[in-house]
Amino acid sequence: MGIRARHERYGVVGAITPWNYPLYQVVAKVVPAIAAGCTVVLKPSNEAPLSVFAFVEACEDAGLPPGTINLVSGPGRVIGEHIAAHPDVDFVSFTGSTGVGARVGELAGQTIKKVALELGGKSANVILESADLATAVKVGVGNAFLNGGQTCMAWTRMLVPQSRYDEALDLVESAVSRYTVGDPRDPATRIGPSASRSQFDTVRGFIERAQRDGARLLVGGAEPIRDVGFFLAPTVFADVDPDSELGQEEVFGPVLAITPYTDADDALRIANGTPYGLSGAVWAGSDDEAIEFARRVHTGQLDINGGAYNPSAPFGGYKKSGIGRELGRFGFEEYLQTKSLQLKERA
Repeated sequence: MGIRARHERYGVVGAITPWNYPLYQVVAKVVPAIAAGCTVVLKPSNEAPLSVFAFVEACEDAGLPPGTINLVSGPGRVIGEHIAAHPDVDFVSFTGSTGVGARVGELAGQTIKKVALELGGKSANVILESADLATAVKVGVGNAFLNGGQTCMAWTRMLVPQSRYDEALDLVESAVSRYTVGDPRDPATRIGPSASRSQFDTVRGFIERAQRDGARLLVGGAEPIRDVGFFLAPTVFADVDPDSELGQEEVFGPVLAITPYTDADDALRIANGTPYGLSGAVWAGSDDEAIEFARRVHTGQLDINGGAYNPSAPFGGYKKSGIGRELGRFGFEEYLQTKSLQLKERA
């Protein structure tokens, strides 16, 4: 035929990664970038850089050519902004807060380079009337408190039918009672500390304001539970107004908001009613019912009736949760651009 299309590497990739899953986030960017033939300028978070240093050393020991990965550590306002704005960087892949992601996109736009942004979330765990309520609540609580709630894809909103609301609250209280807070090195610990004092103070502020806004504190609270360290109890609010700060904004700590709904349309309105669209879950009596509902949810990834995490599945957000996808084939293809070769037709 007269057209041939080919994929080519983007070139130099600027990878800017966060502190909450420092090694995982680096691997999710660096491995597909190198597989596509790109070189990488990597800036890890200042709060958790050591595993990244070890990863880069391991790549060097494995014989990766010099210059393939270039590690640059330092403050985001200096190093990160320089990477995003630099004319010799062809593509910036950033994971972090929505506010910083907007700044990365602004700087990258000055040189018209590609950006991939994996940003914040306020994901809904939607439990439909026909669902196995006990399982949905147990798994939902575990997901909300994963990594101490310091997870962008955490299901931090639980939407429950009004007809089963009291039963759900009892199940939540029972589930949360099994979450021991303590030293991460202790096998009995299920929730460790906040990553820093600033994050600790941020989470406490959300809890205090939620109480002032009228949300009903079910368990936990803003008081530190240890004299040393940044430890907060797993905290659950009931009767959360979906339009309140707690119903709208990412907390990034062990805080779960529970909201009742009247029918499936009301649940969909609440699920879609935030600026974010990163992840979530739908539970129903059948996969078909859950999938039908999930198709109407404005989010990039949804677990259906407890479907397991799959690293081959594309991950990324709608709306203010970002641009682009990571993981699997779709994540690999982000690092390629398409060239078409138009051939003269020959008799």
